[in-house]
Amino acid sequence: MTCLPIQCPMAFFGKKPESRPAAAPATPEATPKGPEVSALDFTLGGDPGRALAHAADSMEVQEAGSGLSAAAEEAAVLYANGNFGEAEATLVAALDAPGAHAGEGLWMMLLDLLRLTGRREAFDVRVIEYATRFEKSPPPWTDLSGRAEPRGAAGPAAVNLVGQLGAQAAAQFSQIETIGRKSRAIRLEVGKVKGLDEAGCGLFLQALSRLRADRVAVSVTGVAGLIDHLQGRLKPGEAREEAAWLLLLDLMQGGGSEAAFEEWAVNYAVTFEVSPPSWENRSPPAPGTATVPLALHDEALGPSLEGEITGANADPIRRIAAAADAAGNLAVDCGRLRRMDFVSAGTLFNILAALAARGKLVSLHNVNAMVAALLRVMGVDQIASIHLRAA
Repeated sequence: MTCLPIQCPMAFFGKKPESRPAAAPATPEATPKGPEVSALDFTLGGDPGRALAHAADSMEVQEAGSGLSAAAEEAAVLYANGNFGEAEATLVAALDAPGAHAGEGLWMMLLDLLRLTGRREAFDVRVIEYATRFEKSPPPWTDLSGRAEPRGAAGPAAVNLVGQLGAQAAAQFSQIETIGRKSRAIRLEVGKVKGLDEAGCGLFLQALSRLRADRVAVSVTGVAGLIDHLQGRLKPGEAREEAAWLLLLDLMQGGGSEAAFEEWAVNYAVTFEVSPPSWENRSPPAPGTATVPLALHDEALGPSLEGEITGANADPIRRIAAAADAAGNLAVDCGRLRRMDFVSAGTLFNILAALAARGKLVSLHNVNAMVAALLRVMGVDQIASIHLRAA
């Protein structure tokens, strides 16, 4: 029997196997209409190690690979095997390497991994880097870990501002507004800001004003150093840098004393010949901010794959075959599928290949980036269409 070639990274099976004689070409009469089905057994009693060893003797490994970077392939396999920390470290090392120019796919793998492991603080830091890097709205936080998050237990999205803020920070402030509107609550940490020029003060004020106008709960923390910086450069009676004056007064309402605010409000009114602003006690947003709920099953699609599919239990995958027999072409919802291990992905490949050989096509929808990468490593994308979950 001639095995269906599967595109797999060489790292799975060690050294490249010795060359084998080419199989005799099939006669036209013996050539099937659909792809020839692999008879590889990925289960072997649920032992992934034995399955890999068996697969190494049965597969024809192609150098073409999956089209993914080495880091993406390695991270996908580590995650599939349950090594979440190592998978994250692999992605972070690739993204943070000096001179790295990683594509959006690798970034989405990291962001999805952080959502799949419920690590919101790390997600909030990385999502700003993603938005700045690609100049687009970032994906919102969604807890995909499967752990039930008590209603109201999640805090606001946290964003750290650092360095010098000037006109060049316009894109960052725009992304902060986007994140705030999606999260409905945002906390800005400014303890590491070294300074702002007038343009930076104006951008900061505009972002705060627009967020509040959209009824987003906003808090600014770590303001003491920034307040000192602004007070040190503003002089009562000198009508310049009005944006810096207004930002100072805004920050003082969230992290300064009312008495100090009243003094600087009067100084501002006298300097610019306007009415003084009124004190508003702006307390931080309550921790009971709702998060984006876990994606629900799309009833417009067919059956679904959910949770973590591991080991030799192929029942959820076999149900796909049964549904396809009844319906023909089939759309499968994977919106609640968190993880699939190597053995299960191999079983899925075999079943989808058998369906394709009978002219039945399957599409997988709402697949997270980590699982999608594994499916590409396994060559599943060659016999079924894979659609990533919407951000």
